Amino acid sequence: MSDPASSPRSLAEALRARDDASLAVLLRARPDLITPVPTDLTQLATRAGTRASVIRALERLDRFALQTAEALAVAADPAPYDELLGLMAGDEGDPAVASALPRAVALLREQALVWGDDDRLRLVRTARELLTPSPQHPSPTGLGLTVREATAGMSPGRIQEIVTAAGLPSTHDAVSAVTSLTSLFTDRRRMAALLAGAPADSLEVLTRLIWGPPYGQVTADPAPRLRWLLDRGLLLPTAPGTVVLPREVALHLRGGHAHRATEPLPPAVEAAATHRPQVVDATAAGQAYTALATVEELLKDWDEGGPAVLRAGGLSVRDLKRTAVALDVAEPVAAFWVELAYAAGLLASDGEADERYAATPAYDEWLEQPPDLRWARLAATWLTATRTPGLIGGRDAKDRTLSALGPGLDRSAAPEVRHRVLTLLAALPEGAAPSAESVLARLEWERPLRGPRTDDDLRSQLARWTLAEAEMLGVTGRGALSAHGRALLGAPEPRPHRHEEHPEGPGDKLPVHHRPAPAAVPLSPPEQAAAAAAAARLLAPLLPAPLDHVLLQADLTAVAPGPLQRPLADMLGVLADVESKGGATVYRFTPGSVRRALDAGRSASDLHAFLSAHSRTPVPQPLTYLIDDVARRHGHLRVGAASAYVRCDDDALLNEILADKRAAGLRLRRLAPTVLAAQADPAALLDGLRAMGFAPAAESAEGDVLIARALAHRTPPRTAPEPVPEGPPVPDTTLLSAAIRAIRAGDMAATTPRRQPPPAGGELPRTSSAETLATMQAAVLTGEALWIGYVNAEGAASQRVIAPVRVEGGFVTAYDHTADEVRTYPLHRVTGVAELADD
Repeated sequence: MSDPASSPRSLAEALRARDDASLAVLLRARPDLITPVPTDLTQLATRAGTRASVIRALERLDRFALQTAEALAVAADPAPYDELLGLMAGDEGDPAVASALPRAVALLREQALVWGDDDRLRLVRTARELLTPSPQHPSPTGLGLTVREATAGMSPGRIQEIVTAAGLPSTHDAVSAVTSLTSLFTDRRRMAALLAGAPADSLEVLTRLIWGPPYGQVTADPAPRLRWLLDRGLLLPTAPGTVVLPREVALHLRGGHAHRATEPLPPAVEAAATHRPQVVDATAAGQAYTALATVEELLKDWDEGGPAVLRAGGLSVRDLKRTAVALDVAEPVAAFWVELAYAAGLLASDGEADERYAATPAYDEWLEQPPDLRWARLAATWLTATRTPGLIGGRDAKDRTLSALGPGLDRSAAPEVRHRVLTLLAALPEGAAPSAESVLARLEWERPLRGPRTDDDLRSQLARWTLAEAEMLGVTGRGALSAHGRALLGAPEPRPHRHEEHPEGPGDKLPVHHRPAPAAVPLSPPEQAAAAAAAARLLAPLLPAPLDHVLLQADLTAVAPGPLQRPLADMLGVLADVESKGGATVYRFTPGSVRRALDAGRSASDLHAFLSAHSRTPVPQPLTYLIDDVARRHGHLRVGAASAYVRCDDDALLNEILADKRAAGLRLRRLAPTVLAAQADPAALLDGLRAMGFAPAAESAEGDVLIARALAHRTPPRTAPEPVPEGPPVPDTTLLSAAIRAIRAGDMAATTPRRQPPPAGGELPRTSSAETLATMQAAVLTGEALWIGYVNAEGAASQRVIAPVRVEGGFVTAYDHTADEVRTYPLHRVTGVAELADD
């Protein structure tokens, strides 16, 4: 039992008794307390008790710690540890609760939600107000008002009637009567005797109210079973027609338990299936390659300018559907890839008057990187991004539809939930895939919702989306965390896999060996960059090597049996159309695709040489004929700008065009034997002639053929969108040390005794210039510390404790205890000086 005189009398005193390491733990857990840095420990304690800060701290408690805080809110103030233990473990005692409770109390103390010694535990006032039961704000405990609170407005005569009916002697005043009734309800033996004489139907009423809600409705003429309870104070009126089961009665009926179910231990994350680690890594690597191919295909599809930007920002529903069809995926999956490319800075709006989405210059740089580094960039972006594709298609607070790439998709909790889900997977043996239900149950225990629980709370949604997105991205394989996914979390690189055979299946077991655990909290940007590089190193040998050849077939198709090298893939993408994708990609050659290659500046001989160099099979004769036929007709007609004109050395061909009814919309007329003029722009004229089966080429004002360059449309340089933080960032060690040093110094300046009483209202000391100078010079000789008021150049006033070293030229050089360094201050900015007490 501690001495009450030595116990802290306030949270500020409790913080003052902490060492620097303990303060650092508090400020790391609650970074909002040092934004900005408080001037002293009293201000720190005040800030720790503000409503917004307390709510944030409560929301970050695990279920058992929150249940402990809720139990303290219904206990006495202050409460001894034994009373808290009784509320948590019940009369019979629960060993698991008794074992876990010291940790929960230590956590609440650590986060400055509870202060005081074990015999005088106090919940911070704001937390007590938030968690204490009231008619307006029911408690999660299901408890109601105390006898004292429920009888606060009751007449003394009625209170005496209740005391007498309960078998207690009458008292001289209402206060002692309420105390006597409370003592009865908290005495297990006497309370049991009172209830033993209760009618069975009255006990049934109590049973329905035990676990809450503790309120019920009664009529002006209650039934006998209710009258028996009302007469003895087992139900007390709180408003006309409303009664409450007193807290003390409910606790007796519950056997002392504050909660129906106390959960001291987190639920285990259970493995639904197990696989060999090699299988997991190979599957994840295959998904990683597919992810890269999907992003490339998406942005290649938008090379000439993607969908238009909506007026309110984002993609239209129609454009998202078109993108999904082009990628051959469902719309939610297409939305995920679009958002990921945007978050990685690979696509953005071009900023033109007719604003459209397009690839950024960073996309071209990304394409030049090795596949493992390209994947690492996507994965690291996904892990830290706050934009949440799963919300697309839903409604915002103003009932507006949330669109892909539009506003309103940032959720600051997303990075923390993703990191936590993957960390839970990393805690399982290698190759173990957890059940989604067990992951959600664990997350709910770690961050329980305050208030009504629903099936669609944000953290549960984020967890489900994380499991699905990690599989699509190749962070996991078959539901289990891969080696490169583990490295992405910051775990040290593991030892090589064992090569013995392991069975697979839900009932099979892996050898029980774990890889090094990843970091428990999200990594800093430098740490994340190092982790992404480590993940890329592990992924690189698992990705398929790019091929330098294709297999040409007689049906005008080419089969790529695997990923192609970048120049080959780019050229083949221009020369042919993708017909099907999968393990092998099938390309089809058509007149339009060959003409596209010729428009890009390639000649027929170039195309023949390219196919001969990169085909493992002989070039089929039909393909050779196709290229020669298109090349022979390509550019025979030339289209330029008049509005537009067509010229050709073969006047018979121009006569054929004029006679064709399909040319009527172009409104052509002959200017010369070899020139036709059109009342249409060159692009429309080119399209019209190509639709008629011709192969015209565009030409410049100088008469040269215009070459249509691929990958022409890019946005100006763009920066990737910044994640939206959930709150103030967690301070690093350097910032914590500086903040604690400043708080300690400011606290010393505020609490050090002075020889003169401090000015009223916390004002700065005021002395004349001559008195200030004389006191400073005397302190230099004696080595004493002084308390000064100081106003800086910006007009901000502060108080400081200094030890003057030298006074000359209108300046004082002194060791500033507040800043913990030697500083020089102009004397004209010192408002006054006061000597400190001798002790």
